[in-house]
Order: sequence, then structure tokens, then C-alpha cells
Amino acid sequence: MRVLVVEDEPEAGDLFRDFLRELGHLPMVVRSAEAALGKLQTETVDAIMLDLRLPGMSGLDFLRLRPIRQSGLPIVTVSGTATEEEVSESLRLGALDFVGKPVALDRLQQVMDLVEPQVRHRVSVPDSARSERRRGPRVPVTFAVRIHEYTGTEVAATATQLSAHGIKVRTPTTVGRTAAVRLFFSPDGEAPLEVVALPVRVDGDGFVFSFVDLAPEAFERLRVVVERGGR
Repeated sequence: MRVLVVEDEPEAGDLFRDFLRELGHLPMVVRSAEAALGKLQTETVDAIMLDLRLPGMSGLDFLRLRPIRQSGLPIVTVSGTATEEEVSESLRLGALDFVGKPVALDRLQQVMDLVEPQVRHRVSVPDSARSERRRGPRVPVTFAVRIHEYTGTEVAATATQLSAHGIKVRTPTTVGRTAAVRLFFSPDGEAPLEVVALPVRVDGDGFVFSFVDLAPEAFERLRVVVERGGR
């Protein structure tokens, strides 16, 4: 199995990687939930081991994302400091199991034995279904955007194009290209939106981001702005 390990502690990440390899799996280790979102866009993943306590986006926030819930990927949460409420919430959000740290090899073997049948019987979304999600119309815009990277860096940018599914911005500096970010902007002069987004490409004089998990009311606001032709 190709297992994505989301673990911010280097020693713990190395231990999970070594254990999973010993059990015959193919681990990929990232240090944040934001980086995990980026990895899911570029790699085939069969299962996820997710630390609940992460810098930036927490493990619970990651589990709440609609694309993660809809992916059907079996997810095992891990932590050495999570509260009972956090563990229960992770299971309520769809985690298959929870493992406390430090993790023993035999316990990890038990968890992988539980995950493997889920991987074999997982129903993948057909490519044809994914292709039905067409790009929406884009309109030229000009408004301020704040880009928050998971490292804590904040970049000021200016939006130049907008659709209900993504945004193009112009920045005086580069931004990370392999991890999700949080965007803060107001497309209509109302209260600012906070949107999780993935950088998908550098396009001419700016960066293009794809929105990850828009709330219905946020999507409607963007749709109205685009329908009116921007600001």
C-alpha cells in the first residue's frame, strides 16, 4: 500500500517510514496537513496516517475538508498528546482507527491489517465523473488578497482573475508551490472570506490557486461576483 504519513516530528516520521517499509508498504512522509493536500494532487495514495497535532492546519481540520471526506481514503489518526475529545472527534469525522504514540511495530501491523481490506474494497471515483467538473467562467478583478502559508509566512497579493473555483493573484514574492495555503479576501466589499487553496501553476505574471473546500455561502458569493463580471 502507498501510505501518506502526515507527521511534523522528524523522528516520529522516520520511525513510521521505517516500520511501514518493514511491513512491506510504500510510505511517503510530509510534515503538515497543507503539504499532504498538495501531495494528494500529485501522487496516488491508498491510505493516510494523520497526526492530530500539526502546525498550521490541524489533523481535525484536515478531516473536516470536504475533498478528504469524499475521497473515501482510509485514515488512521495518531497522537501522543491528543485529548479523549479530539480522538473521539477524529473517529466521528471518519477516521478508521486511532493509534497512540509511541507506536509499537505489532500495533502498527494490526492497524495495517485493518486498513488493507478497506483499500481493496474502496470504490474509486471514475475519471469520467471527475472530468464532469468543468472550469467555470473567469473574470478580471482587482482586490487585495492575503496569503497565509502554513510556515507562518504572510504574503500580500493582488487578485487579477477570479472564478467560483479558483483565483489568480500577482505577488511581489514567490509562494510555496507544494502545500495548501489560506487565502483571505473580499471579492464584493463584504466580510472577508477565508479559503483553503492549492497553488496549481505559475501563469504568466501570477500564481493560480484552486479552492479546496468552499462553503456553499462562499461559493454563492463568488458565483455572483463572477456573474456580474467582477468589480
